[in-house]
Amino acid sequence: MTMQTPGRRLGRVMLVLAWGIGLLLATHFFGLWEDRQHNPNRTPESVQGDGYVEVRLASSRQGHYLLDGLIDGHKVTFLLDTGATQVAVPVRLAERIGLAPGAPVTLSTANGRVTGQRTQLQDLRLGDIRLIQVPAIIVPGMDGNEVLLGMSALKQLEFTQRDGTLVLRQVTSP
Repeated sequence: MTMQTPGRRLGRVMLVLAWGIGLLLATHFFGLWEDRQHNPNRTPESVQGDGYVEVRLASSRQGHYLLDGLIDGHKVTFLLDTGATQVAVPVRLAERIGLAPGAPVTLSTANGRVTGQRTQLQDLRLGDIRLIQVPAIIVPGMDGNEVLLGMSALKQLEFTQRDGTLVLRQVTSP
């Protein structure tokens, strides 16, 4: 039986530690990369011009347009949905950010009919675009934390899509 010298033993321990740290860093950076693939608009690019504000969005790998924004000062992730009549907020998220539930409304969803509640978003921000007093619906049974950004908000904006980029434009002066 051969004995290892203390220097060799320390060298092997350091090698194992280096590999462990390398694996942790690779896992961390892969997670960040995967998040950017799902939502490439964590900090959306805004352009301000004479009488307008634009926000440019890149599509995700699945072809969706997601972006981080704010509802009444609370950070949320929006999924743009031109097929949705209203902005739709999952119940758990609405409770967390303190949205006041209002009158009940019957909704037809992909999962059938449900009863949601009307609410109003006092301040909705998409990059440098600011919308106030936006009608929304608190929807039970919506999975996840993404807010569907429907036409109750999008009708206040001009939007164009080309080559995997969506441009939202808010006219700021007549």
